[in-house]
Amino acid sequence: MGTVILDKVKTIKTLNNIAENGLNVFKKDQEKYLIDNDSENPDAIVLRSFNMHGMELDANLKAIARAGAGVNNIPVDKCTEEGIVVFNTPGANANAVKEMVLTTLMASSRNLFAGVEWTKTLEGEGNQIPKLVEAGKKQFVGNEIKGKTLGVIGLGAIGALVANDALDLDMDVIGFDPFISVDTAWNLSRNVQRAMTIEQLFAESDYITVHVPLTDDTKGMFNQGTFSIMKPGVQIFNFSRGELVNENDMEAGLETGKVGRYVTDFPNETVLKMKNVIPIPHLGASTQESEENCAIMAARQVKEFLETGNIKNSVNFPNASLPYTGKLRVAAFHQNVPNMVGQITQALSNYNLNIADMVNRSRGGYAYTMVDIDNNVEEDVLPALAEKMNQIEGIITARII
Repeated sequence: MGTVILDKVKTIKTLNNIAENGLNVFKKDQEKYLIDNDSENPDAIVLRSFNMHGMELDANLKAIARAGAGVNNIPVDKCTEEGIVVFNTPGANANAVKEMVLTTLMASSRNLFAGVEWTKTLEGEGNQIPKLVEAGKKQFVGNEIKGKTLGVIGLGAIGALVANDALDLDMDVIGFDPFISVDTAWNLSRNVQRAMTIEQLFAESDYITVHVPLTDDTKGMFNQGTFSIMKPGVQIFNFSRGELVNENDMEAGLETGKVGRYVTDFPNETVLKMKNVIPIPHLGASTQESEENCAIMAARQVKEFLETGNIKNSVNFPNASLPYTGKLRVAAFHQNVPNMVGQITQALSNYNLNIADMVNRSRGGYAYTMVDIDNNVEEDVLPALAEKMNQIEGIITARII
């Protein structure tokens, strides 16, 4: 049996420094929310990179919001089992990452990083520096990106922005994403060529940037086999996950020149020893604007869920939404098994409650049901209704909003 929670003033706990504009989403409703970072019993947690693995998850915890895209620092499976919604903020940092991709694309093509480092070695040469610069600059002659082909793997929020802006820089752009959403398709320029296979993209691109999540299918997707398809001297940009690249194969590809340059936001001991690597200290989304956007988006999603039960951008439960009209609402997480909705509606009918609207969405072995009640319900009925919901086999958690 699950736990049914009657709503009250909600406590928000943060596990990292969260941008003030994000916290203000809660602070402007002080009668409804209390930010208490010492709370051992919060309604919701907002965090960035804090490692939650090993933390106890209190029975009162309803939601966790990651102000960013990755949720590897959150025990998602455990949260799912306990009916805790985990949110992330896809797209909130997209512009920051896009700018970093395009910055490093141009800078690496012009050998800017190596040139700057070489120039610093001239310190102490005094009046000879201008002559030394003129004599030495030829070793850093680079290439223009205009007219070159950029392959974009993954056309989500970041990939679509990169593709569109690369077109504005007079590049030819080819994209591959078998799971592209309708919303992204609308935002993507019609001039982005569609690769029918990822092998086609590998074969035609001078530069390749990857924007996909790490899964069993994408792990090590850049390897000896895929390098063999690519043009000699291809430049690869990885601002998604380090594990997308087989590092042993990458090292070999860089040594032979098959891969001309590897730009990665995920340096480690192995990567730092490679030839022609540009290691970025995980700066892809590190802008003040990005941190604020992620914090605001995370806070708004938590606030919407706590106040209405509506879910958007959850990584472990289905998105579900009902227009909130102020009617009594029952929101229940439960196992995705037959007759769960029937049992929930039967429990309501036992109290002569009419259903005004409802939604049921499933994701794997779990589901989420929201029911709006048409009647005016006396407050003293709510504890009994909560108990009735609690008796339903398969309910994980439920709230009366």
